[in-house]
Amino acid sequence: MRITTQNRFTSMGSYPVDDVTFLLKDLSEVMIEKGTEDREEAIQSGVHYSEMLPIEYQPSPEYMNLYHQSLNEYSSKLAVAVGVVAEQIAESKGEQVVLVSLARAGTPIGILIKRYLSFALGISVPHYSVSIIRGRGIDTNAISFIKNQHPEGKIQFVDGWTGKGAITRELNSSCKQIKDEYGFDIDEKLAVLADPGYCAHIYGTREDFLIPSACLNSTVSGLISRTVLNKDYIQEGDFHGAKYYSHLENEDVSNDFIDRIVSEFPKVTQIIQDKLSCVKQSYSLPKWTGLDNVKKIQKEFGIENVNMIKPGVGETTRVLLRRVPWKILVKDKNDERLKHIILLAEDRGVPIVEYQNMSYACCGLIKTIRR
Repeated sequence: MRITTQNRFTSMGSYPVDDVTFLLKDLSEVMIEKGTEDREEAIQSGVHYSEMLPIEYQPSPEYMNLYHQSLNEYSSKLAVAVGVVAEQIAESKGEQVVLVSLARAGTPIGILIKRYLSFALGISVPHYSVSIIRGRGIDTNAISFIKNQHPEGKIQFVDGWTGKGAITRELNSSCKQIKDEYGFDIDEKLAVLADPGYCAHIYGTREDFLIPSACLNSTVSGLISRTVLNKDYIQEGDFHGAKYYSHLENEDVSNDFIDRIVSEFPKVTQIIQDKLSCVKQSYSLPKWTGLDNVKKIQKEFGIENVNMIKPGVGETTRVLLRRVPWKILVKDKNDERLKHIILLAEDRGVPIVEYQNMSYACCGLIKTIRR
């Protein structure tokens, strides 16, 4: 059954309107989540992951304490990474930049970059959040909307971190398709805070460190669900869809997260410049080291589908929050960056295996479900 709802722009999400415009169709009243096991079985049976939503993980008080601890520990480091990325974007595209974050993990990062550009350089730039889906591409209706609004603007895509580079490849392919179909010549280079997969052109660091927003789902991303592309809800001309979780408003830390990192900017101004200089001196183009690591893991563990391997702290966190994990590989069980990974794995009874033959701090392996 095809259901018609209304496209919503600035009114969706719990962020202030000035921070971000979500180009998403509101499915709050119609989309039904599936349980983790049922969703995993459906995905492995051929249903595309974007056609369903997982049930949002409800973090325990212990886990929220860990989130706040990680925020205390990494807020300065995260602010430095934001500044390093923002400075590179400004140098490359100046005041014509239009930030386009990839929903939903990229959204808070895009807001932080926008805030830094205003703080450090006095530049006010537009910021949109759009959907990109592995295997289906970026939302071309959203990109067309942006180009019509900002015909002279220079789009800069933003995300939080890289894994094995699936989204990077999807973005490259989508930009080529957009040029062929619409004639828009868009820079496909992705900007991320952490690039342990060595597949982004603009990065704050290539260290696989914990970005605290990866610990949570919607409650640190404006109460927005994962994005949805399901023909029962999304018609031709619509933006990709998402759900607003109003029932989680009392648990929302989205704006607290932004304010906490922004408050660090004045304290790390010189560190940002020093780190920026180091990044420029040691800069290298993407060499896809992470993908090579993943292929080795795939062979050693006899995994048929490479999509069942999710490398890096951010992706491993996601596996534990919304997939059915088989094993968690960690480079060092005593790595302080992995406290939340260990806690989540133990909470779900997932085996933790020490595996040193990778550039990532950890890697999540998804369980194969056959019924």
